[in-house]
Amino acid sequence: MVRMTETNEEKGVFNKDQWRERTVEQERSGVSVRQFCQTRGIGEHLFYYWRKRLREQQQPMRFALVERGPARQAPASEASLELILADGERVRIGARVDATTLRMVLTALRA
Repeated sequence: MVRMTETNEEKGVFNKDQWRERTVEQERSGVSVRQFCQTRGIGEHLFYYWRKRLREQQQPMRFALVERGPARQAPASEASLELILADGERVRIGARVDATTLRMVLTALRA
């Protein structure tokens, strides 16, 4: 007898990062939570639980100084990553930035 088992995604079981991605996806989709969950087979109660949990865990966003004008060279120890946007603007990301803050900044840049 072959036993069919559901995957974690089919059960609506995801890790914290996956739930964060789903909440962002739902917000961008423009559809209701109910419709979003129904189309993906996710329980609404789980969606609301994780959305609330993730919002409670968010730390205040820390902003960096944004300088306009000619780019200056930062010592290698200051910036570990530099993004050059399509319009030529540069975003320098320090080595000590945490993943949550970086994710929020990148989400804001995409909007």
